[in-house]
Amino acid sequence: MIHTIDTHYQGRERATAVYLVAGPAGPLLIETGPGSTLPYVLTGLKQHGYEPADIQHVLVTHIHLDHAGAAGWWARQGAQIYVHERGAPHLIDPSKLINSASRIYGDRMDELWGETLPAPAEQVTVIYDGERLKLNGVEILVLETPGHANHHHAYRIGDECITGDSAGIHLPGSPFVDIPAPPPEFHRERWLETVKKLQAQNFSRIHPTHFGAHDNVAERLSAFALLIDDMTEFIGDCLRAGYERDEIVARLYDWVQERLTRGGADEAIRQLHEVANPFAMAVDGISRYWHKYGGLA
Repeated sequence: MIHTIDTHYQGRERATAVYLVAGPAGPLLIETGPGSTLPYVLTGLKQHGYEPADIQHVLVTHIHLDHAGAAGWWARQGAQIYVHERGAPHLIDPSKLINSASRIYGDRMDELWGETLPAPAEQVTVIYDGERLKLNGVEILVLETPGHANHHHAYRIGDECITGDSAGIHLPGSPFVDIPAPPPEFHRERWLETVKKLQAQNFSRIHPTHFGAHDNVAERLSAFALLIDDMTEFIGDCLRAGYERDEIVARLYDWVQERLTRGGADEAIRQLHEVANPFAMAVDGISRYWHKYGGLA
């Protein structure tokens, strides 16, 4: 049984989740959220009858702070952390992650992310594409899913999948599937291959970190693949037209708002999209893709 725990990231409900999987021999956690959200995660565990000591296995889809910022804390409670081989060194020594985020967020670091602790090396287990884990009686198929990040995994459990960011952002009540496209690793072609890989799995339900459980998987993944192309081309057109970054951010904002309006989204949903996926981040990630791979100077 997969349970959604709301991290209340930035004080917002239904934006960022961690997933509690209740196995026959005990629970396990997929994603940790950032350190700033630990109180909400611990409250969520308690509501399901668990204490931190009950969590012996934690899987993260990738090492971005909204997904794995509290991994070191869980390791220090005794949990084993499972992660892609490219992500493991950054959980053991998160200094590069912290320094990179500090350049962006400055004095808001503590407010947004809380404490990001290093995980002891012996508490970090590297896992690989196609590997089949059995943790507390729960069978998990590891799927490598690059595009958002080169070190991204999704986890198949039964006929459902915890997708992290690989299947996009699916906010409850929103008509718009969004693309989390931060620098430096957004890559259109790799991500489209990932979507094909997910489609071939024929999941009955997906659980993206942003946010919650969703059915009608085939329709959602098809819409997401189209959006990867459409948004990438939209930002590419803006770059070719010579617009500066701030203007592209404003234009992307209008582009997304138009689609939200067309789908009947209310103001709360509009604000939630900005929390879950800041427009400037998407512009930076997709612009970098065009400059590195698309022939733009």
